[in-house]
Amino acid sequence: MSQKCIETGKSTHGRSGNAVISYAFCFILIILFLSGSIRADEFTSIINIQAYGAVGDGRSLNTKAIQKAIDHCAANGGKVYIPSGDYLTGSLQLRSNVTIEISEGAILLGSVNIEDYEEHIPKIRSYNDSFLKHSLFYAEDEQNITITGRGLIDGQGAAFIVKTKKKPDRYMNRPYVIRFVNCKNVLVEKIRMQNSASWMQHYLACDQVKIRGISVYNHCNNNNDMIDIDGSSNVFISDCIGDTDDDALTIKSTSDRISKNITVTNCIFSSHCNAIKLGTESHGGFENIMISNCIVKPSKHPTNIYGYKTGISGITLGLVDGGVLDGVMISNIRIDGPKVPIYLRLGDRGRIYKQGMERPDVGTFKNVMISHIYASGADTIGCSITGLPDHPVENVTLDNITILFKGGSENDVKASSVKEEREQYPESTMFGKLPAYGFFLRHIKGLNFYNVSIKFEQDDHRPVIVADDVENVNFANFNADVSYQAPEMIYLSHSSNVWIKGSGPAKKVKTFLYVEGDKTRNISLTANNLRKADEIFRTGSGVLTDEIHIQ
Repeated sequence: MSQKCIETGKSTHGRSGNAVISYAFCFILIILFLSGSIRADEFTSIINIQAYGAVGDGRSLNTKAIQKAIDHCAANGGKVYIPSGDYLTGSLQLRSNVTIEISEGAILLGSVNIEDYEEHIPKIRSYNDSFLKHSLFYAEDEQNITITGRGLIDGQGAAFIVKTKKKPDRYMNRPYVIRFVNCKNVLVEKIRMQNSASWMQHYLACDQVKIRGISVYNHCNNNNDMIDIDGSSNVFISDCIGDTDDDALTIKSTSDRISKNITVTNCIFSSHCNAIKLGTESHGGFENIMISNCIVKPSKHPTNIYGYKTGISGITLGLVDGGVLDGVMISNIRIDGPKVPIYLRLGDRGRIYKQGMERPDVGTFKNVMISHIYASGADTIGCSITGLPDHPVENVTLDNITILFKGGSENDVKASSVKEEREQYPESTMFGKLPAYGFFLRHIKGLNFYNVSIKFEQDDHRPVIVADDVENVNFANFNADVSYQAPEMIYLSHSSNVWIKGSGPAKKVKTFLYVEGDKTRNISLTANNLRKADEIFRTGSGVLTDEIHIQ
């Protein structure tokens, strides 16, 4: 249509009157299309849902009308246009080569009746199959699909609150807003989303996914995640804002598919639980993940269903159901509020995701770099990096990290009293208050602390670092507040090949380093600033003094 109008408008001199009429005709057609009075089928690929009978009064159920528009567009590819108004709908199945545009002033309302949602169990088996059956937007084995626009999707999820917390009842019959499975070339941009009955959006085994410029507010029901990337690859997330009761950015692996080649940047996350999280499910694992230039700040929502008002953790990497975590880089993150800024965990929960499968072996956790982090508001629990006695965390680097802790705790927890909790759910609070106010390190092979600064608001009587069964560790330019009531700044047990260089306490301390354990070997202290330490080192049982080298 527009091309014909433009061509008609090229007329000159004697035909100028015809050109004016043609432009007027084009204008009238556009007005009629946007109002829904005509279909655009014959002259454009844009389909207004009102042309199929959709009514934006917030009460009429528009599922069939919107689905007809989607199906019509799917024949040749095109855009389904949702104009200003409140459109109530049940589940919609998105097709290949179709764009959903929710215009500014338009609200897509999820039905509060579960009967208006179709059940979908994907071909790809995953842990979610037993309870995740409904969603507002669903697509499987589709490609070139888009949801965009300046409008709002409201799942009205408070209508699906389940009274019991017994499994699996607490998960059942709660629709997600978006669930795409095994789809390729997916784009979700600009839209606002709120009030899902569970996770807001779930991308399972998808490839080439772009999510940019969206805003999510999810505080009306259990499991109110912002976004779940699950066994998907080649994913780019940018310029998003999320405020959720449950986890915000969540990268999972609930099947044998690996979540890999994922970039997240320029986002703001708020959560009562975990702001940036890899896990909890980890069957396939995580490879080549880069998260940068993000802000973690407290949620605006005044009450919490899960977690804490300020959040549980800023950064959580949890591998507990087998799989491989390899090549994760997190940088330039400002964290304010969560109780535990950094938590890394290799465990052995061994959850299965389908009936009849064998329990997975312990996974591999290696090659992680976390750099340029500034965190404040941390509680008294402490950060932790822990593996298992027979499966250490490997090759982790923390570089340019500054953390301000609340402090004010007594030295009433011993390293030996911290249980392994091998099969437990991985949460940064799982061990309770730790024996170190800064970092508790256990079962690690290859760890670098470069330019790390640990501070407290109130004197804390615990050591800054407690390390048990660690090997090949470098502390370089490591500085920390230490209370004179603390027994030492750094505690090492059963550890070997530890090099401490250019480090020292920010305040006067009794002992800089305490070492014990018959496996302790080759501890080197080089060019440290120890003028504020009454005693450089002290040894416990099992340690030979010639294993400690001072330069």
